[in-house]
Amino acid sequence: MATAHQHLDSTNDENVPSGEGKLVAIVRAEWNDEITSGLAQGAKQTLLQHGVSEDGIIEVDVPGAVELTFGAKSMHDQQDPDAVIVIGCVIQGETKHFDYVCQSVTYGITELNLSYEAPTIFCVLTDNTIEQSRDRSGGKHGNKGVEAAVAALKMMAL
Repeated sequence: MATAHQHLDSTNDENVPSGEGKLVAIVRAEWNDEITSGLAQGAKQTLLQHGVSEDGIIEVDVPGAVELTFGAKSMHDQQDPDAVIVIGCVIQGETKHFDYVCQSVTYGITELNLSYEAPTIFCVLTDNTIEQSRDRSGGKHGNKGVEAAVAALKMMAL
């Protein structure tokens, strides 16, 4: 989780591998668009900053967080990218729906990481309030999308 004192640093080029020549898919949930758009923008800018070309970034939207797994699988199967970044936001409500959605997405992304040679990077905020999500999608705690892109670059370098 991005906090005021703990996050991956995308500004230290020495620690971030180049993405030159790489193909990265960003699969973004439309639900909580304000948050997911900010996360996707942070991820894309970071990939570009570290050498991934505009043509090397595929952006796909899906309706919600549960659909991220299918969207990511489709990208793996159809585009054969070097990495897939899934971006979503699930905010705690008054029912157990939050728990089921978070569990489903987490399990699905884990399965994709075990099934494909290219990494699937988990960038799904699971916050208690919209304010927490805003803080982590470009607010006072940074942008988790930036961290996801750095994680993708590092995992592609393995």
